[in-house]
Formats: sequence, C-alpha cells, structure tokens
Amino acid sequence: KGDGKILGLNILGVSKVGEEAGEDASRPDSRIKFVFDEGNFELGTLKVPYPVPFRLPFLRDAVKGWIDITYMSDRMRISRGNKGTTFILLKEDDES
Repeated sequence: KGDGKILGLNILGVSKVGEEAGEDASRPDSRIKFVFDEGNFELGTLKVPYPVPFRLPFLRDAVKGWIDITYMSDRMRISRGNKGTTFILLKEDDES
C-alpha cells in the first residue's frame, strides 16, 4: 500500500478508508458527508430508476458515505471516497 509520497513529499495526502478513517481535525472543512436518496441511469432521453430502495431504514448505512478533499485549486479538486475511490474533477470554462 502506498504512502502518497512523491520524492519524499506527501503531495496529495493519504486518506484511510472505511471505518478506520477519522476526520482530520487540522482540516475541519475537508470532508463532505453524503447520503444517497435515489439513483438513475440515463440512456439518452430515457431515465431508468436504479433498483435500490435507498430510503429503507435498514439500508441507510449502506448508502451513506464521505469524500475527503485532498487537493483543491481554482480549476481542479482531487478527493478520495470512503471506499477508496479517487475523484479528479476539473472545472469547465465559463462560456461568456
């Protein structure tokens, strides 16, 4: 398992995943918590509901999650989710 270091520097940071991952007290606004309420597949103009009953009480913990923001600039955000997924998001140019 990598430590997130490049040339000895922790450039992007490393997030633990799952139950062992606690919030970083030194970066209180770096975690975004979420709960899915619904999901859909979009196939062109056809919208098909995802077949998971998100709102059933016994499934609520399965549809909760979080992402930690490990890097953010004006144009890019790199985040890591509670299941280990890394997200790299780029801001689109404004069409003015």
